[in-house]
Parts: sequence; structure tokens; C-alpha cells
Amino acid sequence: MKKQSIILLSILLVLSAFLTACGGGNNNDNGTADTGGGKDEQVLNLLESSEIPSLDSTLGTDSVSFNVMNNVFEGLYRLGEDDEPVLGMAAEEPEVSEDGKTYTFKLRDAKWSNGETVTAQDFEYAWKKALNPDTGSEYAYIMFDIKNAEKVNNGELSLDEAGITAIDDKTLQVELETIVPYFKSLLTFATFLPQNQAFVEEQGDQYGLEFENAIYNGPFVLSDWKHEQSFQMQKNADYWEADVVKLEEINFNIVKDTSTRVNLYETNETDVAVLSEQYVDSYQEDPNFNTQLRTSTFFLRLNQENEVLSNKNARKAFDMAWDKEGLVQVLLNDGSIPAYYLVPDDFVTGPDGEDFRDTNGQLGEFNPEEAAKLWNTAKEELGIETAELELLNYDSENSRKVGEYLKEQLEGTLEGLSITISQQPFKQKLEVEQRGDYDFSYAGWGPDYPDPMTFLDMFVTGSSYNQTGFSNEKYDQLINDAQTTLLEDPEKRWEALLEAEQILMEEQAISPMFQDGSAYLQREYVKDLYRHSFGADYSYKWTHIE
Repeated sequence: MKKQSIILLSILLVLSAFLTACGGGNNNDNGTADTGGGKDEQVLNLLESSEIPSLDSTLGTDSVSFNVMNNVFEGLYRLGEDDEPVLGMAAEEPEVSEDGKTYTFKLRDAKWSNGETVTAQDFEYAWKKALNPDTGSEYAYIMFDIKNAEKVNNGELSLDEAGITAIDDKTLQVELETIVPYFKSLLTFATFLPQNQAFVEEQGDQYGLEFENAIYNGPFVLSDWKHEQSFQMQKNADYWEADVVKLEEINFNIVKDTSTRVNLYETNETDVAVLSEQYVDSYQEDPNFNTQLRTSTFFLRLNQENEVLSNKNARKAFDMAWDKEGLVQVLLNDGSIPAYYLVPDDFVTGPDGEDFRDTNGQLGEFNPEEAAKLWNTAKEELGIETAELELLNYDSENSRKVGEYLKEQLEGTLEGLSITISQQPFKQKLEVEQRGDYDFSYAGWGPDYPDPMTFLDMFVTGSSYNQTGFSNEKYDQLINDAQTTLLEDPEKRWEALLEAEQILMEEQAISPMFQDGSAYLQREYVKDLYRHSFGADYSYKWTHIE
């Protein structure tokens, strides 16, 4: 996602949410049946691996927050089947000016969960709140296609000068800097959700911190939230299309321990469970077993503020020194594939119809001999014999195994290197990365919209998601051109994006790890649970129990 990406994506960060399970069992009190049966209730039971960091659409940066917000709030559009944007709060397709830069939306009759009407002012308020530099929204940049948005966010212009205007209660006008071919898909992203100004200001700094400190306009409402334990969604009876929503309740248990997750699936207390590597082989023949190659990429952030990693040869050595194929085949074993790139495979195609990944190919290799040479060169250039570095890691069980694998591989190849591992809860890890208070970190990114830019603009100088200290004038120029002057020349824009990724890998701003795969069990009575390749990972609006 840029779900801090992960993704974010979030990703924001999909691997931190690896869940494990196995199948089968008898009926129990919640109506869950054997894998060959069904349920009597429209109740979906799921697992999550971390707390919800934020319910404020202007502050959310991660996949957990985005998934919740996607189902309890609704913007002008939402993602439907096959990742197609479908009308949400917009009553009809917008009127678009002849130059393609001004969109006029008419809103449908819809209500917040407190009974108040959803208005165009709710969108203008929330979007300008995200752009307000005082808010500190890390995702403000995703709105920079809007006229004057970047200057407003930089404090150069007032909020009134942003190209966002509520003409009346039912009419929202949006002016763009230039044509944006993926604009409708972009509007499905969480930062473009509305907020009710009166309610938000009444809650003050408590807004979104408890389920009762927010109001909802989506298919569901958050009805319970026991921090670090569980949360629950219930059907929103006031939703404009409530007759389409079949699920009455969705229960999420926050579980990090693998064996506990397995037991929950075995006892029919969860309906969908992602498998970690030790269970994949056992359940490959299960009729409820599925795999999916996702569009999230995981990588090591190499902090160039660190003396050792400020050296390019050291960073190149880091990338070549460890076996990515071994990681995905042995340790992950879930359909993930090795990554020598940032922009994922099978994600987007260019003007020539070719997949971005097919055109740019692999931009690295596993070469421990060359890695050792580069490392020795780096030590000579730095005037050191040994180096001690800390890996910032997630606190899930699977992430711990990945961290241990990296430590073993890197220390075994790069003589004199000593690695310690700091495992942090998801929210705290994000905060440490944002402060830049780490040496290198295990991170991931999921796309926010269907374009390579959703990955590449993360690493421009000064980006709130760069977090590595990487800065390259040519890279910045290519990204800027692709966001502005080249938008009306698709071929040249595509070439600029391809070249930008090549620079990123040549400078080794990151060490790519893998493109995320997901092996999961989903009971056959769970229908139409939509999994998305960008933005939020899941939509439950159309999900039902058969």
C-alpha cells in the first residue's frame, strides 16, 4: 500500500501479518462447520497480527489501518471485483473538463453512523486537513496531483488555494495540476476518505483512538476494540447500499503466536488463515488451500546516515551477500519469489503492453564472492576492520526467523560484520524508522494505485517514506518529470520510470528481498472476499457466508 507501503504497501507491511492455520473440525457454538459444510450465520471470524495504529484517514500509513478504514469508511470510489473502482459516495461518474484537469462530483444521499448527512464539505475538510502542514500527514504527498496541493503542504500557499472546493452540500469540484490517468483508482485510497468536521473537532486528539471516537459511512461500523486483543465490525444499517451487505458481523482476534493461530483454525474459530512455511506442505492437498502472488515487495532499508552504510560498496556487498532464493524456497515457502527489484512483477504494463518487470529485468544477483570483495574494499575506504550493525525487525514469529536467516547469511559472507536484532511491535517499529533511528531495517511496501510511481516516488529526496538518507539529483528529476511534464507523453514517462528504478538499484538505496506470496486456507463457505493488488488488501462489502 503506499501502505507504509508495507503497503505498505502498507504494507504496508504484509509479512508482519503472516498468519498460520490448518483445517478441519466439528461444529461449535459460533455456527462454524466442518470444511465441507457451511454456517448458519452471516458472521466472519478472522485473525490479525497487530493492533490498529490509526483510524484517522489523514494519519494512517499501514496496511492494518487501511484494511479497517476501507471497510468502515467510504470515499468517492471503492475498489470492487478485479480492482476496478466502483462508485461509492459519488452518485454518478464525474463531469470532466475538456482539458481533463477538473472533475465535478455529485454526491449520493448517504449518512454517517450518527445520522448526519455525508456532504461535499466532509471531503473538502478531510483532504485539506491532510494537506495542512500542521497535521503532519505522511501521506499528504499522494494528493500532490491536486492543484496547488504541494505548495499548500509546504506552507507556501493557504489551504483555501488548494484545488478542492465544496460548491454545495452535494457537489465537490477537484482541480488537478495535470492529467492523471489513474485518478479514479487513486481516489479509492484512504487519504481521500471524508471526515465530519464537527465530530472530529469535538473529539480533539482522541479522534479515532477508540471505536466510539469515530463515526462511519462505510459498509460496516467498528463496534468493539480491545486494544492489542481484538476488534469487531458490524453491518452498518445506515449504509446507502446496506441491502448488498450480507455479513452481520466480522470478528478479528489479534494473535502473533503461530501455535495459537493453528489452534484457532483447528477449533473453527477463524474462517481464513494465512499459512507460514511450516504448514504449507501439510495443507497443499487441502481443498481450502490457496496461493496468491501479491504485489507487495519486501526489502532492507539501508540507512545512509549510518557510517558503514553510507559507503556504496558496503551497501552493494549487503545486497549480494545473502541468498534470496533460499529465503523464499526454504524459509517462506508460501509462493513468494526472490526480488532483485522494487516494482513488482505482474503489476502494471507500459504503453507497449509489456510488464514493467519484463522490461527492466532483474537488477541484482546473489554473488557471495563479489560481495566479500566489495566488503573488503568498503572496510579499507572506511578505515575499519569490523562493523557492528543492528537490524530493526518486526516482532512476529516469522519475522524473527527471517532476521536470524539474514544475520547468519550476512555474518557468514562479510568478514568482521556483527549483527544484533531489535524486534519491535509494528507501531513502534514504524516510529523508529520515521525517526531514522536505526542501521538497517526489514521493511515492505504495497502499492496504493496501479502505477510504478506508487513505489518509486517513495525514495525522492526528503520524502517522508524515504527514511534511508538516499538522495540522487538525477533520480529526483526523473520522478518529478514523470509526475508532471511527461504525464501527457506515456512512452517517455515510462522510460523515465524504468531509468529511475535502475538508478535506485545501482546506488543500492535498498536491498530487495522478495515479492510477497500468500498461502492461505479459506473455508469454502466464505464467498466473494475480494483481495486487492493495490490500496487496502481486503474488501468485505460483498463477502457472504454460504
